[in-house]
Amino acid sequence: MSIQKYLVGIGLLIVVCLGLWESQAKRRELPVSFQEEENGQKIAALTFDDGPHPVYTEALLDGLKKRNVKATFFLIGKSAEKYPELVKRMAEEGHLIGNHTMNHVQLNLQSYEQALEEIREGNDIICQLTGQLPQYIRPPFGEWSEDLSEEVNMTAVLWDVDPCDWKVQNTQTVVSRVLKNFENGDIILLHDVYQSSVDAALELIDIMQAKGYEFATVDEILLD
Repeated sequence: MSIQKYLVGIGLLIVVCLGLWESQAKRRELPVSFQEEENGQKIAALTFDDGPHPVYTEALLDGLKKRNVKATFFLIGKSAEKYPELVKRMAEEGHLIGNHTMNHVQLNLQSYEQALEEIREGNDIICQLTGQLPQYIRPPFGEWSEDLSEEVNMTAVLWDVDPCDWKVQNTQTVVSRVLKNFENGDIILLHDVYQSSVDAALELIDIMQAKGYEFATVDEILLD
């Protein structure tokens, strides 16, 4: 074999190896549920806290409608009261609406009576706007107690994947963090009060739908 043919052969081998390495590297970046074919349903729940926002929530609702996706919104009562048409639109378009307290307070730092009032006021606003009393609550900062649960007869919903979108406010970072940590059936926490988060949510939907995932509201996830 000539030196020239030998060098060409070595070069082709290096190209093939690099291609395989790159493919494996990309594969490792995705969670297990994206890597493997599953016989069961592929499902995820997108949840949004702290809204509604007059600009970003509306853009998110437009994007969800275009993609035929239902999400769960945990609303701050004072914001719902300020933007009632957005709340009504959420309900009309089939999204699940939950309570995130009236003023986004950390419930375990309030007296028991104050905590109950925060929840009840938020419930009242949402019920006035939608005609339905919320059954689900996401306590701010994830702080909850069984005493509150028994008193208000609501289900507290936390999350499985938190990309800290409120902190980074960078679309691609949020997308990357969710894809890295997501597993089938997870509840994803986002906030519809940032443009970067809305953009990330819609990009995630496009990526995950292309992989065969469907999106559900949290009641469907929890009752499954």
